[in-house]
Amino acid sequence: MRLERGSLIIRELKTNAEFKEAYPVMSQLRVNLSEEDYLGLLEPMQKQGYRLLALYDENKMKALAGIIELTNFYNEKHIYVYDLVTDGASRSKGYGEKLLHHIEELAKESGCGMISLSSGNQRKDAHRFYEEKMGFDRVSHVFNKKL
Repeated sequence: MRLERGSLIIRELKTNAEFKEAYPVMSQLRVNLSEEDYLGLLEPMQKQGYRLLALYDENKMKALAGIIELTNFYNEKHIYVYDLVTDGASRSKGYGEKLLHHIEELAKESGCGMISLSSGNQRKDAHRFYEEKMGFDRVSHVFNKKL
């Protein structure tokens, strides 16, 4: 799906060249991920249904969202946002908000009843954005155990 509004375009990235173009923005969120690892992980992620959306303003990539449509017992059919990042030089211009609104529309069109995401404890500004501006509820803690 592609959305165009004025100089803003949101579209799904599909080619290796597009994924490479997205790496400098993605690396601002996934700081420990080399370009080689990023590209290597994309293929198996895509096979699982991962999609990478990019927001362009005046033909320049400004923000990314990595999403997947899932179904489980607690959220039923929903879209999970794995990655949401705006280029550092373009923050606080509404790009993340526009991407999340676009994802809401995708979720509704797919019959999803929810959008879900997790955010690192240290990302206080992101938490404020999700809760105060975007209407998300903080409903759980996420626990990981490294093996």
